[in-house]
Amino acid sequence: MRQYSDVKAAPNKAREIIPAGGYVAKVNAAVVETTDYGDRLIIYFDVIEGDYRGFFQKDYSEQNREDKKWRGIYRMYLPKDDGSEKDSWSKRTLGNVIWSFEASNNHWDWNESVLKDKLIGVLFRNKEWEYNGQTGWTTECCAVTDIESIRANKYRTPKDKPLSNKTPAGFTDLSNEEDKDLPWVMN
Repeated sequence: MRQYSDVKAAPNKAREIIPAGGYVAKVNAAVVETTDYGDRLIIYFDVIEGDYRGFFQKDYSEQNREDKKWRGIYRMYLPKDDGSEKDSWSKRTLGNVIWSFEASNNHWDWNESVLKDKLIGVLFRNKEWEYNGQTGWTTECCAVTDIESIRANKYRTPKDKPLSNKTPAGFTDLSNEEDKDLPWVMN
C-alpha cells in the first residue's frame, strides 16, 4: 500500500444525537424561505438549559467537513390561504408557534427577524431514516411549545416516526405476490 497525504490515524466517532424530549432553547435566527412547495418558516436554535445546553453549537464545532450543518432547526410550511385541509393544518401549526412565542416571551409581531434571542420550548422525536439501503434512527425537532411546560416537565414527548413504507417486523410483504397463490382468493 502506498502512503497517502493528509491521512491521520483517528477513530471514526458516531455523531451524538439529542434524545427525544423537550428542551428550552434560544433562537439564533429565523427566516422565511421560498420553496417549490411554498414558503416555510425556519427557526435556528440552541438548547440553553439542562444537560444538553449548547448541544448544537458543540455539534457544529465538532464537524470537520466542508459542508457543516447546523442541526438545531425547526421547519414548518406556512399557510397558503387556499382553503385546503393541508392549509388548515398549517394554520393550526402556525397558531401553536405564535402561542409558544407569546407564552414564552410575551412577543409576536409577524416579523421573523425579531425572533432572534427569544426563548421557545422545542420538542424532539425519534425518526427513522433510510439512505442508500441503510436505515437507522435519529431525532428531529417536530414541534414547539412554551418554556414553562418544558421547565415543569408538563409536555408529552412526541411519538416515534418510523419509515412509512416499511413492512412491520414479523410480517411478510405480499404486495408483489400473485393473488392466485393466496388460499382465500378464488379464480
